[in-house]
Amino acid sequence: MLEVILPATLAGPPWLDTAVGRALLERTASGSAPETLRLFRPERIVAFGPADRLLPGYEEARQASRDAGFAPVNRIAGGHAAVFHEGTIAFSWTVPDPRARTTIHARFETISSLIAEALRGLGVDARVGALPGEYCPGEYSVNAGGRTKLMGVGQRVLPTAAYAGGVIVVEGADLVRDALVPVYRALELDWDPATSGSVREEVSGVTWDDVAAALIETVAAHLTVRHATLDPAIVEEARALEAQFADTSG
Repeated sequence: MLEVILPATLAGPPWLDTAVGRALLERTASGSAPETLRLFRPERIVAFGPADRLLPGYEEARQASRDAGFAPVNRIAGGHAAVFHEGTIAFSWTVPDPRARTTIHARFETISSLIAEALRGLGVDARVGALPGEYCPGEYSVNAGGRTKLMGVGQRVLPTAAYAGGVIVVEGADLVRDALVPVYRALELDWDPATSGSVREEVSGVTWDDVAAALIETVAAHLTVRHATLDPAIVEEARALEAQFADTSG
């Protein structure tokens, strides 16, 4: 049974949602939480990966993020910097799995194929695969017609559970570009801003709720789901984990 948790406004800093994902992962690994898919509207953040924090331009990139109006946050999983904002769907999927380290690619394939299927149902020519020049490149990204990136996903794996988290850009591709151009310049990472897209650029008038509903409907066609609310105790556990995701130095 997959629990689906829909948006709930959390009172706290921009990185609290990331800490909630980590708290859910730890609960899932301990056997005290079921498989859970959480969809939410993130605040404006640039999520930096571990590799970014090793680059000489990281401090400059972090400041560039702030200058663009996006809080820098340390991500749980994934590669290089990615943008989240109110026109995107942030998702986290935590899965109990005693063989979590051996099923990484299968999870990626499941998640990317479900998201692509949901977007195709809305009329998008959604395809799985990396585009030349995309930001935070990954073979399980979802793109529109081989032209623009719409979704990126990364994983964090524990011995008995896995976390897959990422972002679907529903609207506001310009916000993604505007934030990432100075960030990637500071990090000295190559990317082509023209590869950044949104679902709304493909299907006029589509909304955040439309995409979230399509994704839930698609998931429910393949898995048994039930709707749930976020346990307040998990939020409190997340508050104790905030510091590892807060980018407050400097």
